Amino acid sequence: MTDVFEHFAPTNQPTNQPPTRAPRRSAEKKRRRRRRRARAVLALCVVLAFVGGVATAAGGRLVEVLPNPLRGLENPFGAADYAGPGGDPVHVEIPAGATGTAMAHLLVEAGVVASARAFTSAFGQHPGAAGIQPGVYELLTGMRAADAVAALAAGGRVEERVTIPEGFTSAQVLERLEAQTHLTREELDAAVADPASIGLPDKAEGVVEGWLFPATYVVKPTQSAADVLGRMVARTTAELDRLGVPEDRRQTILIEASIVEREAPAEYRGKVARVIENRLAIDKPLGMDAIDAFGLGRPAHLITRAEFQDRNLPFASRVHRGLPPTAIGNPGAAAIEAAANPTPGDWLWFVTVNLHTGETRFTDDHSEFLVFRREYQRWAAENGF
Repeated sequence: MTDVFEHFAPTNQPTNQPPTRAPRRSAEKKRRRRRRRARAVLALCVVLAFVGGVATAAGGRLVEVLPNPLRGLENPFGAADYAGPGGDPVHVEIPAGATGTAMAHLLVEAGVVASARAFTSAFGQHPGAAGIQPGVYELLTGMRAADAVAALAAGGRVEERVTIPEGFTSAQVLERLEAQTHLTREELDAAVADPASIGLPDKAEGVVEGWLFPATYVVKPTQSAADVLGRMVARTTAELDRLGVPEDRRQTILIEASIVEREAPAEYRGKVARVIENRLAIDKPLGMDAIDAFGLGRPAHLITRAEFQDRNLPFASRVHRGLPPTAIGNPGAAAIEAAANPTPGDWLWFVTVNLHTGETRFTDDHSEFLVFRREYQRWAAENGF
């Protein structure tokens, strides 16, 4: 307001003297300073624009000469990320409990994603990332981080699952592995022929029968036949360790357990194990059909009386004393425990009198055994067996 009303302001000078020019010069200086500042700001903007253009051009040239692995990345000045869609297939195993950061480092190492930072950023933005399950996944090298997270979250693991039932023979185990996994029969046979490669104890004398623990196994595409069979042997060894079975008794226990597995309904395993022990103690032939059936490779009802009595057959349990030469299958944990800790009793015979219910009778008297056997025969005739 001072500038506007400046020449109307009262003055102490006499009216016959001209007014001073100092206020006018001061206002002019202020206007010149404002114009100089505006020109300086404009010049600075021009310089900055020029520098930005040079930097952009230099950045463009920089991208052209960047070596691998940055070539082909999106936004090389931020978190490095491949442009995708990907190259060669690669298997990556995500371990149980892996965090997003741990997954990121695994994928960087495998060449799937360009940087851990890009992956963890995409991981944090994907709604299904927290549900990624452990396992082996088939991904591609050079994937966008977001695509890698989406592939993991979608599941689609390339693992194979195979279930080995209790009592399966080793031949059946190998057949199932060949049918349900990537392993070939040649690879499986080669592993069996090399006992050391699968951790088979010396007491087994190179025979895997009885040592391939029945369970459900996850087989990874990177695993060999020796890896898979070795896990089965290790599971059997762990079970024997748990039960405190001495090493010099382990082969015997597995043979007995394999007979129990084939002969006894679940609730009678301990009693059948005791019958085996009692017969061995008095040097009496075991006389158990499952042994003969294993040796001849066919069901007991298809074995002739002459075959049951043939001393030339090593698994003829009615004529040979003691245990058979090998296990007759691969027993599970319950059968192994029954063989290691049989139920106390004096029984020497048992008969399952009803195959539908599994009802089984035990006795230490041969005459009573004959009664039980006739009971079974009546049931079998009435039920078409």
